[in-house]
Amino acid sequence: MSESADSRTKTLNFNVGVLGHVDSGKTSLARSLSSTASTAAFDKNPQSRERGITLDLGFSSFTVELPDHLRDSEGQKQYDNLQFTLVDCPGHASLIRTIIGGAQIIDLMMLVVDVVKGVQTQTAECLLIGELTCPRMVVVLNKIDLLPPNKRQSAIEKMTKRLHKTLENTRFKECPVIAVAAKPGGPEAPDTEEPQAVPELIELLKKQTYLPQRDPKGDLLMAVDHCFSIRGQGTVMTGTILQGSLAINDTVEIPALKVTKKIKSVQMFRRPVSGAMQGDRVGVCVTQFDPKLLERGVVCTPGSLRTLYAALISVRKIGYFKGSLSTRAKFHITVGHETVMARVTFFGLPPLGASEPPSVTNQPPSKPCPLDTPFTFEREYFHQDEYVIAQGEASPGCDPEQWALLEFERPVTCPLLCLVIGSKLDTDIHANACRLAFQGRLLQGFEDKGYAESALPRLRIYKTKHKEGQLERVTDDYTVIGRNLFKKETNLQLFIGLKVTLSTGETGVIEGGFGQSGKFKIRVQEGLCPETKQLLSSTSKKKGKGGSKGGAANEEEPKTDSQPVSIHLHFKRYVFDPHKKMVQS
Repeated sequence: MSESADSRTKTLNFNVGVLGHVDSGKTSLARSLSSTASTAAFDKNPQSRERGITLDLGFSSFTVELPDHLRDSEGQKQYDNLQFTLVDCPGHASLIRTIIGGAQIIDLMMLVVDVVKGVQTQTAECLLIGELTCPRMVVVLNKIDLLPPNKRQSAIEKMTKRLHKTLENTRFKECPVIAVAAKPGGPEAPDTEEPQAVPELIELLKKQTYLPQRDPKGDLLMAVDHCFSIRGQGTVMTGTILQGSLAINDTVEIPALKVTKKIKSVQMFRRPVSGAMQGDRVGVCVTQFDPKLLERGVVCTPGSLRTLYAALISVRKIGYFKGSLSTRAKFHITVGHETVMARVTFFGLPPLGASEPPSVTNQPPSKPCPLDTPFTFEREYFHQDEYVIAQGEASPGCDPEQWALLEFERPVTCPLLCLVIGSKLDTDIHANACRLAFQGRLLQGFEDKGYAESALPRLRIYKTKHKEGQLERVTDDYTVIGRNLFKKETNLQLFIGLKVTLSTGETGVIEGGFGQSGKFKIRVQEGLCPETKQLLSSTSKKKGKGGSKGGAANEEEPKTDSQPVSIHLHFKRYVFDPHKKMVQS
C-alpha cells in the first residue's frame, strides 16, 4: 500500500509471480500485460539478453481500477486502484535459487505452460515452490497461435484436462486455466501482431485478487534485486518489502556490507512517496555506496538480522524428490535470500519403546501427524542416519516429526522462522527429476563461529550402542570373567560401573579389567542361577576334555548342545557430548 505524494491516491500493490519452464513465454506475457516497466524488468541482464532467458527476477507493473470485491463491506474503497506487480521468475533450471528468492513475496502465482509441450520438469518444480510459498494460482496456457486453428479448441481442452489432473493432489486443485498468445509469431515477430486473450487474462487476475495481509509493524526486511547509483544523489536499491515498513530519514542496515545508510528518498514505480510497507515494491535512495557490491541481497532494520554459521530447522521431505535424504550429505540450502551448501544431520523423537533405532521400514512414528511438537533443548532426540518416511497405513506426507541441523559452508544472513528449502541443484538439469528435496522453518540459529563447542553440546541427540561378548568362566557365585566385548586397546576405565545382561537373564556390573587381553570382571549382585552355573560348568568341562595334547585333540572336541553364554552391553552416547560419555537409563 502506498500514498503517493502528488495525488494522494492510495494504491494496493498485489504481487503476481510469473513462473514456468524456460521458453514458455513468461517475459513476453509480462511485457504484454505491463504498462510501466520498473528498473529490473524485462531481461536487463546482458547475459540474459544474449540467451533470451530471464536470469534475474524482472519486475514490471500495471494499474487497474479497484475491483468491487476489494471494497469493504459498506462498499467503501480503502484504496483507489490496484497495481499488479509482475515478478518474472527465471525458468532456467540452474537458476531455481533465484525463483525461491522471488517466491517469498508472491500473493498469486501465474504458472505459464507452453500449450504444445505441457508440463515439463521445471513446471513441476515451480508448482512445488508455489505450494510452499503462495496461496493462489492461475495457469496460463501460452502460445496458442502455434496450434492449427481447426484443432485449437480441442487441443486447449485436452491440455486443460491434463493440467487439472496434475493439480488435483495439490493445494491448487480446480484453479482457473486460461489460454493466450502473448507474442503471436514468437520472439522474432514484429510487435504489430496483437496479443490474443490478454484482456481476458487481466479480468481473470482481477477476480483472483484479495486483500493480502500486510503488516507495517516489526523490523524492516527488504529484498533488493537491483542496485545503481545516481550522480549527486546517492545509490538506489530497488526491491520488495518482505516485512515491516520504511520512511524517509530512517537508517537501514545492509548486512552483506556491514554498513548502515540513511534513506534520502523513496519512489514507487517512479512516483515519490514518503514511506512504504510490507508487500510494496520500492526504489530507495540512500547515501552513496558502490552499487556493484550489492546486486541482490537484503536491507533491514539495524541489528535485526542474524548471521548464522549453523541452524536447527523443522524438516519435511518433498514427495516428488526421488533421492535419499542422508545424514552428513550436503544440500543446497535456500534461506532468506541466499543459497548456500550445508551438511545436514537428521534427528527425530525417540522411537516408541526406545532402546533400538527406528528402522526406516517397521518403526511406528512416535507421534502422529500433523506436526505439533515444538523443538526444545530440554528434550532428548534420536540421531537418524537418514530422514524417516512413514510406512504402511500412514497417509502420504505424514512422516514422523523430524528436525535437522544444518552446518553452513559459509555464514548466511536471514530472519528466524523463515522458510528453508533444501535442494540438489547439482543434479543433471536435463534429467526429468525434481531437485527440491525438503522444506522446513528455521527454528534456532547459531551465530557463534565456534558453535560446535559453545552450542551443540546443549543439543541432546543420542545414538544407541550395543556390544556383545562371551562369558569365559565363573570365579564364584557372584563373579564371572567375560571376553570379546572390548578390543585389547580399549580403555576399560570408561566402562566401569556400566550394567550388562547375560543371555541367561542375570544382570551384572562391569567391575574392571582382568589381565591384559581385554578380558573383564563382572559382579552379579543377585548371584548366578543354578542353571547358569550348571551350563557353564558343562561347557568348561567339555572344553577341558582336549587337555593339553595339542591341536588334534581340540579338533575332535565334541560339539556341545549348549550355546556359550553371551554378555550384552546397551548404552547411549550423545553425538555432540565433548566427553563422549556413555549413558544408561
